[in-house]
Amino acid sequence: MTGVSHWLRKRFFPPIPKAIRDDIALLRADRIETLTPMLFLMLAATTPTAIYAGVQTVHPIIRIGFPVTLAIVGLLGFLFLMHNRGRRMSLRRARRMIVESTWLSGITGAMCSVWTVVNWLAAPPATHSYYAMIMAMGSLATAYCMSSIRFATFVNLIIGLVPISILMLTSGHPPEIAAGTSLVVATLFLLRMILQQHDQLIDLLQLQHQMRDLAHTDPLTGLANRREFDMRLDEEISEARPNSHFGIALLDLDGFKPVNDQHGHAIGDGLLCEIAQRLRRACGDHAVVARQGGDEFAILVHAGSPLLETSLADHILAALAAPYRIGGRPISVGASIGTANWPEHGATARKLFEVADKALYAAKAVDREPKSSVESIARIA
Repeated sequence: MTGVSHWLRKRFFPPIPKAIRDDIALLRADRIETLTPMLFLMLAATTPTAIYAGVQTVHPIIRIGFPVTLAIVGLLGFLFLMHNRGRRMSLRRARRMIVESTWLSGITGAMCSVWTVVNWLAAPPATHSYYAMIMAMGSLATAYCMSSIRFATFVNLIIGLVPISILMLTSGHPPEIAAGTSLVVATLFLLRMILQQHDQLIDLLQLQHQMRDLAHTDPLTGLANRREFDMRLDEEISEARPNSHFGIALLDLDGFKPVNDQHGHAIGDGLLCEIAQRLRRACGDHAVVARQGGDEFAILVHAGSPLLETSLADHILAALAAPYRIGGRPISVGASIGTANWPEHGATARKLFEVADKALYAAKAVDREPKSSVESIARIA
């Protein structure tokens, strides 16, 4: 039994890869925001006909109260979504919208289902098909609008169509049995399409994620590339507060070309990968490490990072100081670093790069020299 439940859960509610969970949430919320305004409007518009079609012997709370409540929900939902249309969709807002939409659609679906079943049981057999048609149209439309949220789709179809389908299939009237059978087949077909759509969406987002990684990652070292570094620096500048500060560092290896000449490019590539790993360990989550190209690296230290409380150049060079052994061969290489801080050394990315670049070349020009506030000079061998 456990194996069957595990298979069902994996088949109908497969886990979403962690790398694209945020993308899925944003896409789901965007689809809900696009499709549900018309669903809310349709829900409100059908209220007068639902009240008119209600059986007089049904309790007023169900016959009139339920449709009026749904009309109010529909109008408020429509106005709310139209008011927020065009607003930037944050990840937090997207996740909240998914949860709220699931609960709201489930509750409204249950109210519609209760109204339909009660009126069906109270109505003469000749009018049963009208209630079935109203419920089927509403449930299928809701399932389509909520199809990006698989759980909400299943809940709405079960709540909305299972009760009325059971009534039709057990009515004993051939036309109703035939209509109920058609409704079940149509529902299963819709579920199949939703499952396929979900799988295709996952594959598409994974492909987009891989392409995005390729576009923003250095293929050799796995570090961010120049494009990603520039984007992150622009974001840091745009989000920086007047009383905050952050810094960048440009690092260039000394003696890297002789390594390639003497030992070959495979050893040189291995050395670059080892240096990348050391830089990543030294910075952790407190900075962005990027390979600018060749033997050049760049580091963006975020505002509030504890690395800003230390001498960044000394910290990085200490991490690179240990001897290298690549492919069983001892390798000797040096490094020079130039740093710049925002905003004292520049308010733009271009100015920060200019200051850090000048400091880097000054560091390469001399072997030992006291560090200034703008530049850090050191070598390792």
